[in-house]
Amino acid sequence: MITIEQTENLVNAAVLGEFTIADLKVFEEQSLYKLKSLGAVNLLFDLRAMVSYTIDVAWEEIKFFRREHNHDFSKIAVVTDNQWITWQAWLSRIFVDADIRVFTDYEEARVWVQA
Repeated sequence: MITIEQTENLVNAAVLGEFTIADLKVFEEQSLYKLKSLGAVNLLFDLRAMVSYTIDVAWEEIKFFRREHNHDFSKIAVVTDNQWITWQAWLSRIFVDADIRVFTDYEEARVWVQA
């Protein structure tokens, strides 16, 4: 399940349980709406409560960020204590033209991404 809040130039998404393709599609739709109205957008992903994700999510995420929108985001903050997700976020820096940082503290991530 995904919850999304939007403010000015920020899309704030939290994943609870399994991250599914339906969740990713909701995220994509809301992000694209923001991109059309504002241009560059910042993202805050709270993945502390994510248990797993489906393989189709991984593929779609690659297409969305790395092929179609690799220059559309300014800052991306990922909140997690999972080393695998941290590694994936750092690897994304190769493909996405955004300042990507990983945090274990949600409030610290929120302050950074909104600055």
